[in-house]
Parts: sequence; structure tokens; C-alpha cells
Amino acid sequence: MPRRDGEHHVLKNRFETWVGLMVVAVCLVAAAGLGLWNYITSTAVPLHPIAQDVPSVTRAVPVAPWAEAAVQGRQVARAAVSAGNLPGVSVAVGVGGELVWAEGFGWADLERRAPVTPETRFRIGTASTALTSAAVGLLLDRGRLDLDAPIQTYVPAYPRKFQPVTLGQLMANVAGVGNDGGDEGPFYERHCDRPLDAVPVFAEDDLHFMPGAEYRGSSYGWILVSAAVEAAAGEPFLRVMRKQVFEPLGMDDTTADEADGTLPDRAVPYFPRFAADPKYGPDPMRDIDLSCYAGAAVFVSTPSDLVRFAVAMQRGTLVRPETVARLQGPVHLSSGQPTGFGLGWDLGTATLAGTATRMVGRRGTVLGGRVASLATYPDLDLVVAVMSNTSYADTTALARDIAGAFAALARDIAASR
Repeated sequence: MPRRDGEHHVLKNRFETWVGLMVVAVCLVAAAGLGLWNYITSTAVPLHPIAQDVPSVTRAVPVAPWAEAAVQGRQVARAAVSAGNLPGVSVAVGVGGELVWAEGFGWADLERRAPVTPETRFRIGTASTALTSAAVGLLLDRGRLDLDAPIQTYVPAYPRKFQPVTLGQLMANVAGVGNDGGDEGPFYERHCDRPLDAVPVFAEDDLHFMPGAEYRGSSYGWILVSAAVEAAAGEPFLRVMRKQVFEPLGMDDTTADEADGTLPDRAVPYFPRFAADPKYGPDPMRDIDLSCYAGAAVFVSTPSDLVRFAVAMQRGTLVRPETVARLQGPVHLSSGQPTGFGLGWDLGTATLAGTATRMVGRRGTVLGGRVASLATYPDLDLVVAVMSNTSYADTTALARDIAGAFAALARDIAASR
């Protein structure tokens, strides 16, 4: 039976009313978002409004021939801290196997105005994989690990999947094992005494792709690598790292983070309060426990310690040179495409002093944002490490720019040897 004109008119009015309400709702949401943005931007206080006034602490004046390069590096660091509105930053540079400059900038604790010093410890996040890679290298040298072995050889608690997953594939981030949810990961409110404690959380998950077919960062994969290190060494993972890697290299300020925040000399961690951008100001990061991540992200360190570590890797004094070459060598997918990643290490090039230069290093993130960068330039015998106490700091650009201040002289010295 056809609708009467009155019914049609009522339906039309209802439709128009609903459309109007939806438009109003959208406008209200947009207005609220704009209001929040205006509030955040208007109340964002520059932490270091004048670059030259950024406080800094160093323990020794860089000696010739590096004093002038350190002056340039100091200017670069202060400018980055001021422009990026970063609470604090720490920098260290090694050339020719020696630590030639280390300095802290800004504040390790904004509330107490505690300065960053070269001894201030920072969370290094996913840069932890480079340290864990070295532990694997030590066990490879001793014949106790095999990169081509299925991970179940060392971690039988991890079930077999539709295709074998090897230790080397896990280290290369090409195994297909999943990742956590960034700042919504499943482990931040858990505590794990051993890497194996974390494995049940993801053990039954399917692989996300055929092993070797794709590259995708995986914290779960590095938890499995940590468990393999523990099994092969026959002692707890953190003890292996301390006794076999940190203590032999004099990395006295590198250790596992502590969830209760009582670790001495650790910088207070911050997170951008808006739009994942530090320029809008920091908030103290919520309390998180990184213990379950083990060798994927658990460590705190200093730039000086990372420089010591990278120098030892470059010179083969910790792990055999041929093993270092394997850990830091390129990985290719089954299609032949390079991944830009080795076995726990980032691989690439950077233009320094006008010349494209090979780079081996590791970027570190916490809650999805960059906090640390380690960059080694083997052809220049140059190492730079940079850390910040806020996520989403562009430590990679800062490390590259500081390297640029040292590159020309480092190249001349390397060429003269």
C-alpha cells in the first residue's frame, strides 16, 4: 500500500534531523580537537629556549686533534636539544678505538633540575638487540649455537609452526614471528625473571608470513633469541650479558632496567604529551616493566658504554672478526631483496663530509618512539652514540650530524694509517 504524503513528510523530517545531529556531532568533535590542539600548543613551554644556554656536563676536555670537532658537536647537540624541546641528551664519540668525547646536555630530571652527565643511564629500547647479538656471537664462536638450527633446538617451549623457524631468521627479523602492540604491548605490566616466562604469551600465535619472505621487526623474536642464549650458555640470560659482554668491556653503566625506578643514575623517562612530538612538551612516562622483553629492549646504558661496545665489535676483541662480519652482514629475502638489517644491526649509508659512508649501528625505541642511536662508520674508524630521555627524539639525525663534525679529520687519520 503506497505511503501517504504525511508519512513521507515525517520520514523526511526524521532523516534531516539525523543528518543534522550527525553534522553537529562531527563539528563538536572537530571543535574539541581544535580546542585541545590550541590548548596544548599554547601551554607548551620551551624547555631550553636559547640553544647556547643549554646546560652541559663533561668529565674531561677533548684533547687535540679532536677539540675543534667537539666544539662543533657541542653546538650541534645544543641546537638539537633546544629545537626539539628535548629534556636531555647524552653524546659520546669514539675514533681510532678511543673514546674522544662524552658530554651530557639538558636535564635528566626536569622536576629536580638534575643535569645529564656522561654517567647518566638511559633506556636504549630496541637498540638492546645489538648487545644481544654480541652474546650470540660469543656462543657461535664456542660452537654452542647454530644460526641455521630450528629455534626449538634451544627453546622447545616454542611450538613448531607450518615452516621451520631458525635462530638466524629470528635475529634477522624475517622469521614471521609477531610483534607487540607498541605502546599497548602485553608485557609492560608483567614481570619476567627469565625470557622463557614471556614465551607463552605468543607461543600459539601463527606466523605472519613465510619465513624469509618479508622483513618485520619482532620483539617476540628477540625474546626467543634471548631464551636461546640462556639455554646454550646454561645460565640466566642477564648474567650471561653481564659476565660475558658488559664486564669484559668495562661497560659498568649498562644493565637491565628496573621497573621500580630505583636504578641509580637513570634519567627520568618522558613521553610527548601530544601528537608524538616532543615540541609540545613532555609528560613523565607511565611506569612500565621491560623485564619480559629481555634482549629485545630491557637494557639501560650510556653513550660511552655503547661506544666501548662498538669499538670492541669493530676490532674483534670481544667476538671473532669473521663472526662480527656475519652478524653485521646484509640479509636478503627469498626474493633477493636486501632488508637493510643484519642479525640485530641496522645497515645503511650516511653522507659525511660530502662522501657516502657505510654505516652499521642500531636505533632504539621505547613505546614506539626513538630514544637512542648507535652509529659506527667502519671505513672512518668512527663511532657515535646518542641517547635522550624522551621518546620520539630524533637521535638518529643528531648522531649523523655529530659524526659529520668528526668525519673529515677521522677520514684523514684513517687514510694515513
